[in-house]
Amino acid sequence: MPSQDPPYLRIADHLRRRVTAGEWAVGERLPSRARLAESYGVGPNVLQRAQEVLIAEGLLEGRTGSGTYVREPVPRLPLLRSRTPGDFPGEPAPDGEWESETGALTPAPEAVARRLRIDPGDLTVHTRYEFKLDHKVLQLADSWEPMAITGGTPATLPRYGPWHRRSVVERMARIGVRVVRALERPRPARATPEQAALLGLSTGDVLTVVERTYLDDSGRPVETADLVIPDSRWEICYELVLAEAE
Repeated sequence: MPSQDPPYLRIADHLRRRVTAGEWAVGERLPSRARLAESYGVGPNVLQRAQEVLIAEGLLEGRTGSGTYVREPVPRLPLLRSRTPGDFPGEPAPDGEWESETGALTPAPEAVARRLRIDPGDLTVHTRYEFKLDHKVLQLADSWEPMAITGGTPATLPRYGPWHRRSVVERMARIGVRVVRALERPRPARATPEQAALLGLSTGDVLTVVERTYLDDSGRPVETADLVIPDSRWEICYELVLAEAE
């Protein structure tokens, strides 16, 4: 019985088998899109969609102005998400390697305001983080904190002050705000040109964006962040504690 899959998926499956069989070596450029499309008897757009499937899987990579290549295999590492704040991406550890850029008096965009339960345009502190290992950027994060909570305190600017390399939880605790839980919403996304350049990816590569919001003991959101995690490098795992160890 003929396959009922769309043509681009059938071509993606055939290309996948050709790549894994070693028809093209790691780092080798595939034939041009026009040539491959002609060999499969389809238009360039169908062939492009097939290649995009394999790019999303991490089997191929597209290089702007150069073509499509067999990607070097990169092992996916487990990224544990637990209830311990120090385990969360977007939480700089004191001895971790990271860079950040902070802007105070930043009006909250509508989506951020909704997550923080404030009015659009209310002032926030916006911080962008780059988390590194061996000087390579592995993850990104954008964080927003309402200035109504931290304004006028030493915790206002995450990059400066006495607690400038501390987590959100620690900094909030120093001003009497007790953070007790985090709400997370993972969603798939594609790397923008800026994200791809920072992370060493190709534009359009698959990402996981974790929308994380910290809440205090009254249920008030005190910080929200978008954690940008390359899907090809990290396998997100959640640890759910069902009972305390005896």
